[in-house]
Amino acid sequence: MMTTRRSFLVAAAASLLAAPALAQQVVRIPNDWLPTEVEIKPGVPVGEIHVDVPGTWLYLTVADGLARRYKIAVGAPGRNFNGVAHVARKAEWPAWRPTAEMIAYEPQVYGKFSTGLPGGHAMNPLGARALYLYQDGRDTMFRIHGTPQPWTMGQSFSSGCPRLINEHMIDLYDRVPVGTRVVSLAEA
Repeated sequence: MMTTRRSFLVAAAASLLAAPALAQQVVRIPNDWLPTEVEIKPGVPVGEIHVDVPGTWLYLTVADGLARRYKIAVGAPGRNFNGVAHVARKAEWPAWRPTAEMIAYEPQVYGKFSTGLPGGHAMNPLGARALYLYQDGRDTMFRIHGTPQPWTMGQSFSSGCPRLINEHMIDLYDRVPVGTRVVSLAEA
């Protein structure tokens, strides 16, 4: 059977109509999840990040008794960073590669990304910005980063990195210098 231009165009149009439409997900962020300044207990050093894993909040102290608060998504139980680290590196539109541990733990999820993804890729889970957490000069493999999945805020299910809505992460990134102390409390 010979394919004519007309039959090709009709078949192409039919396939487009049969394909499911890619719906964009509209995410409504509650007002209390927007970055805002909140009172905290006095005496917490200014310029520190505090990650409240159980509460899914991140705080950047900006003055004595005052912090900038961000809503975050966290890792699945038992997979979050707990302790003190420092921001040793910052990156805009960072490349991402899952760790060997992530691939071993969930090969069906991470195996297909074993070679990594470039920064800015729609599937790159690090989003727009990343802060790299180190202890004693060694990479903890934990990052505070943006996410292309804003609907995950307030939830716990990832491999353990605290993540923020991309626009909120850009705001935090611009306020945090390399060397910033990070305290993460993964236990309630």
